[in-house]
Amino acid sequence: MSLNILFTISEVASFAKTGGLADVGEALPKALKKLGHNVIVVMPRYYEINKDNLEHIPGALSVPMGKMGEFFAGVYKSFLPNSDVEIYFIDYEIFFGRKGLYTSEDGYSYGDNDKRFIFFSKACLELCKKIGFKVDILHANDWQTAAIPILKNTRYKDSFKDASSVLTIHNLQHQGYFPKDDMDVLEIGWEHFNPYEMEAFDAINILKGGIFHADAITTVSKKYAQEIQTKEGGFGLDEHIRAHNYKLYGILNGVDYTQWNPKRDRYIAKNYDVDDMSGKVECKKDLQEIFNLPKSSKPLIGFVGRLAEQKGIELIAQAMNDLLHLDAQYVLLGRGEKWAEGFFSDVARRFPDRFACYIGYSNELAHKIEAGSDLFLMPSLFEPCGLNQIYSLRYGTLPIVRATGGLDDTIENFNPFTKRGTGFKFWEASRNALFNTVKWAVDIWKNDKEAIKKMQQEGMRKRFSWENSAKEYEKVYERVKK
Repeated sequence: MSLNILFTISEVASFAKTGGLADVGEALPKALKKLGHNVIVVMPRYYEINKDNLEHIPGALSVPMGKMGEFFAGVYKSFLPNSDVEIYFIDYEIFFGRKGLYTSEDGYSYGDNDKRFIFFSKACLELCKKIGFKVDILHANDWQTAAIPILKNTRYKDSFKDASSVLTIHNLQHQGYFPKDDMDVLEIGWEHFNPYEMEAFDAINILKGGIFHADAITTVSKKYAQEIQTKEGGFGLDEHIRAHNYKLYGILNGVDYTQWNPKRDRYIAKNYDVDDMSGKVECKKDLQEIFNLPKSSKPLIGFVGRLAEQKGIELIAQAMNDLLHLDAQYVLLGRGEKWAEGFFSDVARRFPDRFACYIGYSNELAHKIEAGSDLFLMPSLFEPCGLNQIYSLRYGTLPIVRATGGLDDTIENFNPFTKRGTGFKFWEASRNALFNTVKWAVDIWKNDKEAIKKMQQEGMRKRFSWENSAKEYEKVYERVKK
């Protein structure tokens, strides 16, 4: 059965990206399209997206904003790269004509993020009416579009009475807490301001409301679906999620292997694959040269990610002194919390022969680090799915991970007796656990080349395809379809 799917998301990789959410926004709609569904994607037109490359849709889009009045937005259209999946952009300069997607240059969230994404959520629904898209499935992602299931059941119930809604939680830490007077902007009626739907500490929680109103909730790994129902992983919503776990599904994200494949990767120094890994040696030399590290056969450990507490950067910082005493090199790529940017830059300045970093983000460097590193560090405090550990597997780069969320689901811990596994795990979120596991990985790397080769080959043969993930989403759609 072919479905009309409206896929609403706040970022898509080829247009605007802050993290893994954007990768999902590009890959999953393509995979759903290949299964025969009619998918359109909608995202804001942030001003880093050049409208000259987009098709302008004539006529203003009217968006009602309750007590704020009626706003008028522009609409642009394009296609997801290498596909025939249509993507629409909501253009409204007051809300989206800024440098950052969610935060200003000093790292603080925009004070009007509530209005920005309530507006965007309504605009997505108004767009369907404008272009005559009869929706079967409204697929919302994270708090930025979690208002869509709420609006579908309230303000827009007559327009979308035949549609069903799915809400994917990519990161429960961010929930959309805002002042309760946003109820008048949502226009959904104050009867919905209650502890079971929208109300949270005399404010509103948009994600909470979305969980209540969605016909199905998904998360991006089976382990994370379990973790968000616990006090430790629920960020205050565990009881609410347990009340709705009858409609909760864990679906592991996939990887776009057309983009992440050492056999064809255009960014790396020399291509290679599981049957001939000689090119990986050249990629390591290239990475060492780029970061001015001595050419050495000692293990090179990579890190690519946001410099945020979630990613375990405090654990790395706490263990740094001990890590630098291991016979290894380190390369870090990322940006985020200012203290972390300063800390890691200072380490690189003081220990240029062992530690190098690039503060910022570069897709090309990310590929080079995956290919040129021997080991890859992901000590996340929580990780809904994680993609870099899956990229690492494909590139023969052994992940060192904390066993949480998707990291636990995707990495098999090395067994020294069977010499099997695809990486190295630790469980406790402590500097000692991190250091001891890195030391263990370095020791195995140096002293058991046969085991390392087996692990690399096993990891490189693993496949986490978007086709499989899309089939799981398809099952959820069919369960909720009215």
